[in-house]
Amino acid sequence: MSNPSIELTIEGHVAILTMSNPPANTWTKDTLIALKNMVNELNDNKNVYSLVITGEGEKFFSAGADLNVFAGGDKGVAATMSQVFGDAFEALTAFRGVSIAAINGYAMGGGLEVALACDIRIAEEQAQMALPEAKVGLLPCAGGTQNLAWLVGEGWAKRMILCGERLKADKALQIGLVEEVVPQGESLAVALKLATQVADQSPVAVSACKTLIQKGRTQPMAHVLPLERELFVGLFDTQDQQEGVNAFLEKRKANWVNG
Repeated sequence: MSNPSIELTIEGHVAILTMSNPPANTWTKDTLIALKNMVNELNDNKNVYSLVITGEGEKFFSAGADLNVFAGGDKGVAATMSQVFGDAFEALTAFRGVSIAAINGYAMGGGLEVALACDIRIAEEQAQMALPEAKVGLLPCAGGTQNLAWLVGEGWAKRMILCGERLKADKALQIGLVEEVVPQGESLAVALKLATQVADQSPVAVSACKTLIQKGRTQPMAHVLPLERELFVGLFDTQDQQEGVNAFLEKRKANWVNG
């Protein structure tokens, strides 16, 4: 399931995806298609509860798209690339488990957008983040304009996208772009520790909770609250619900069956 530019390993219940396209871990059409396919296959692997995505090396998480692809001004290429970018990162957002970005260096353009598509972002103290597409006559087309504004508010999204402001990790933490900043070299370990904690939760319950949280982006609360109650009751059709409650009462670790 691995691709030469995206390495996949599985440790316990955690999948680790490493962007590996030196020197800057840029995205290509093939790697974006591979990412989408990997996420879809991980969705079918019921033994995987969470995934961590990071970049190879010490300098770059990912610098996004290789601008050589767009140098010719071909609209057909632009249409194809924007579609595969969108498909890949939307698949990542829709991953049934918990996704965590371990931002180990520069996260620029599509490199930040892949982190924005994750549920949680852990950044190393030397990391820098930007959506600089407008500087080269382009725009973030893989969810950046929407996901960034949702996380940090319209004002900071406009500062980063319209004014081209690049943020260091401490400022990213301050405005809510990342959830934690860690020392250099420690993002993967911290992300893996958090991803491992997911195994303590029922995978079925986590998936339902994630669905409800993300619906808050597109639907009014008046619509989501009844669904919240509906999904709660629906969990009583699962073995995990009975296992979870009984494990707690019996003071033992739950054995999830994903159903």
